[in-house]
Amino acid sequence: MLPKEKGKVVTEIRERIKDSRLIILTTFSGLDVEKITNIRSSLREVGGRYQVVKNTLIKRAARETVLESMEKYFQGPLAVIFSDGDPIKPCKVLREFTKDHTQVEIKGGILDNKVISLDEIKELAVLPTREILLVQFLSLLKSPHQKIVRVLGGVPQKLVRVLDLIRQKKES
Repeated sequence: MLPKEKGKVVTEIRERIKDSRLIILTTFSGLDVEKITNIRSSLREVGGRYQVVKNTLIKRAARETVLESMEKYFQGPLAVIFSDGDPIKPCKVLREFTKDHTQVEIKGGILDNKVISLDEIKELAVLPTREILLVQFLSLLKSPHQKIVRVLGGVPQKLVRVLDLIRQKKES
């Protein structure tokens, strides 16, 4: 790679680091092109990006960014997952992918400019997605109102039943 191209790649990676809400470092040894393409497309569907990077380039790009604290992981074959959207979805995709491809190792990550461990990434992967959490939250907000409506609706129903019983008793 020419020095100009390296500089362009470093700038591109640095921009991704700054724009990403979630960054996960993984290995990719033992994966063929087809499998890498599969994980790339799966991550792209959920707003993530899977990029194989050279260690020297990621070291340069990570200078003076939050990723600099993870420099100890910049060894061996390295791939980086960048996501600027919901951080749970890429973790779920990665969890599913690593079930079938045990040679992929998650080294660590960064979420909202804080370093997270492998265990924390696994915890994120089992959380419900943002949409599901919002639906659950809305149902909690709606629940007390529904109960009040049922209670208030029950009073007139009982009154109508009592009046109907009185009417039936007078008719017979």
